[in-house]
Amino acid sequence: MDTTAIWQNYATIGAMLFGIGLCGVLARRNLIVVLLSVELMLQGAALVLVGADVPRGEVAGQVLVLLTVVVAAAEVAIGLALCVVLARRRFGLDSAAWQTLREDDQPAFEIAAGEE
Repeated sequence: MDTTAIWQNYATIGAMLFGIGLCGVLARRNLIVVLLSVELMLQGAALVLVGADVPRGEVAGQVLVLLTVVVAAAEVAIGLALCVVLARRRFGLDSAAWQTLREDDQPAFEIAAGEE
């Protein structure tokens, strides 16, 4: 198989993972699902970085992915700790319930009827 075709496969699957993660971030309000969607986006980007080195036969992208995985692990640890603290204070993980975190000049988010 040609190395260009392999790179295209990596890029296609990575873009699909990133797109699914982006849809999850934009469409969901549960903080755990949003956190998982961000992780899916990071994994899609990591797959593209690994696939970029296939035609050249280098490992620079794989080293960058290793750094990305370390940062993602730290982000998950901090994010889950924040979710636990927020859930204990407000008894829920709905991101729309955090009206007190907005700036004073911003309007409050209104939950439409039937979305609760």
